[in-house]
Amino acid sequence: MRYGFDIGGTKIEIAAYDDRMQQLFRQRVATPGEDYTAFLNCLVELTLEADQQFGGKGKVGIGLPGITDPRTQQQLSANVPCLTGRNLKRDIETLLNRPVAIGNDCHCFALSEAHSPQTLDYSVVFGVIIGTGAGGGLVVNKQLFSGKHGMAGEWGHLPVPARLIQRYQLPSFACNCGLKDCYERYVSGRGLLALSQHFGHPAHDLPTLMVSFRQQDPLAQQLFSMFIAILASALAGLQMMLDIDAFVLGGGLSNIPEIYPRLPDAMREGLFAVSPPAVILPPVFGDSSGVRGAALLNSVQEESL
Repeated sequence: MRYGFDIGGTKIEIAAYDDRMQQLFRQRVATPGEDYTAFLNCLVELTLEADQQFGGKGKVGIGLPGITDPRTQQQLSANVPCLTGRNLKRDIETLLNRPVAIGNDCHCFALSEAHSPQTLDYSVVFGVIIGTGAGGGLVVNKQLFSGKHGMAGEWGHLPVPARLIQRYQLPSFACNCGLKDCYERYVSGRGLLALSQHFGHPAHDLPTLMVSFRQQDPLAQQLFSMFIAILASALAGLQMMLDIDAFVLGGGLSNIPEIYPRLPDAMREGLFAVSPPAVILPPVFGDSSGVRGAALLNSVQEESL
């Protein structure tokens, strides 16, 4: 059995899978985000419940928001404060008496979607998260590539090109990461809303903005075209650098159907004429991709790049 944990700021989800990655069990509980001992006890109790149900010790993978310091294995997590400065891998392996694989939640999404029927024939798959923030993960030949410092896939903190800033007279946004004009500040859900407010659209949330767009409001149409151009620039840059076969979109904005037909043509501006845009795909597993990818971590990391 394989167990995957998807850790969020408000909920912990565990799911159990067989060797064919068929989900057999799923449970959600509230995250004890301020109490590290309670957090560990929660993971242990859920794991032992699954062991008891399936009659053995399952392999455990955990998908986390935030960063793991590769030198100390300590976590840095804004969403789950009790994890910051803690060596979760060491502590949970000791309590469970078994190896535990830990990965970034965006990487888990990418890993899951790279092991789906729609990506079966693609060697280089990039998972693109466009939700509250903007992140991603790179999977090559079905193996997750995290990099020496676990930072591979952090496209959201690359800078938007000056040509787009000048073309659209974009505002300069400081990012919480400490850099300026990061893609995340323009193409995440919060970023698109910030753009709409800067240019004077009255919408106070994204659903209202999209209703306005679908009703052919000129400003909403301009804002959406701007959003597509900025996102396409990011994806074209990734394709030029990594020769991506397929992008799989995730996060809340991936549910906007108008994105998919528009992105490929918009990407051509940043690609060589002989390079067709990579395939742009919606997620197969949606909200379940994180926990599914976490369950895959152990078997994949045994042969990691």
